[in-house]
Amino acid sequence: MQQWIFLSIAIVSEVIATSCLKAAEGFTRFWPSLVVVVGYLLAFYLLSLTLKTIPVGVAYAIWSGVGIVLIALSGWLFLEQSLDTPAVIGLTLIVSGVLVINVFSRTVAH
Repeated sequence: MQQWIFLSIAIVSEVIATSCLKAAEGFTRFWPSLVVVVGYLLAFYLLSLTLKTIPVGVAYAIWSGVGIVLIALSGWLFLEQSLDTPAVIGLTLIVSGVLVINVFSRTVAH
């Protein structure tokens, strides 16, 4: 169970860091840049801990799939970026893929 908590926090850390990249303005603004660096460091450290029990392919599929969806939602909610119908369909397919891996794959360590 602990590996899933680590993976969840890693994903959220990566999403926060990625969301702050624009505000960092090419790492010219201190506080947003600090959030980016600390967020990515925490994300990769926690991801590395999950790899002790979750296969790398599965962990990365979940990490990237959930991260993509959360970043798209973050852009939509906070940066006023639009999501058209094809984008929503694509994001739905990504979520579906992550669910299939988690629910049906025997590769995932529960």
